[in-house]
Amino acid sequence: MGAPVKNSSSDGEWTVVLPSKRRQGRRKPKPKVHEEEEKPWKSDDLEVDIQRQARLKKKMESSIKKLESSKFYTALIEQLKSPEVSDQFRLVLGTETQLQMVVYGIGSIEAYESPRFQLSIAVLMKREFDWVGNIEVFDPILSATESSVIESMGCTVLSVNEQARREALKPTLFFMPHCEANLYNNLLQANWRVDRLCRIALFGNSFQMYEEQVTVDPEVIRATKRIIAARRITREFAIETVSDDYFPAFHDSSWHFFSSGLDSELPLLVSEGS
Repeated sequence: MGAPVKNSSSDGEWTVVLPSKRRQGRRKPKPKVHEEEEKPWKSDDLEVDIQRQARLKKKMESSIKKLESSKFYTALIEQLKSPEVSDQFRLVLGTETQLQMVVYGIGSIEAYESPRFQLSIAVLMKREFDWVGNIEVFDPILSATESSVIESMGCTVLSVNEQARREALKPTLFFMPHCEANLYNNLLQANWRVDRLCRIALFGNSFQMYEEQVTVDPEVIRATKRIIAARRITREFAIETVSDDYFPAFHDSSWHFFSSGLDSELPLLVSEGS
């Protein structure tokens, strides 16, 4: 059975496709190629429903508890604490003590379990590591009720759809599980200079997977152009899903870090255009 699609608001913002549970072969994330300008966002659902809010809080608490006691989470924390990955985060931090976390495209935490697991990882990382700072969250489909629950967990829900074009003016972890290719492309384009890329840690779809799946389709090429170019300066660490429970939420996901030692190559990549 196909994976559910998390549709955007009526303003035609993002579409985020949840991965299939089937393991036969790698699933190709559909790149969405049309882009929108940044603009203030308001959910169509403007009222907080107290009963739904209470139910959703319980669902989130359950997801956090289940995830925290899982082998998947244990393996993830071990990976983050390993010298090779922790050293990458230290390079991103530089002289700063914390990096902010920006969560894009999380989807409906009320409708689906996978987004709840994804958000749970962000919350648990903040609890586990003192170098994780404030968490900002945006998805155009979030309802007022969902936003209120997210804020009750210590996060900030953004009011502007940045289309993932946030400039990394300070160390930032962009947490973008199973987002569309054009959003990763937007993020890279907005930060296509050494002093910004070196401030970015990115959790999202494997760039290596995109490179392996590049096609002759012009729209796909445009949507993945920066991703493919960035492979030359990216260190990638794949996530092990460990069990089927977490496969839909995290399969084919990786941590990505960008080298600060290839200054001479970036102007050549920029010349390819936006």
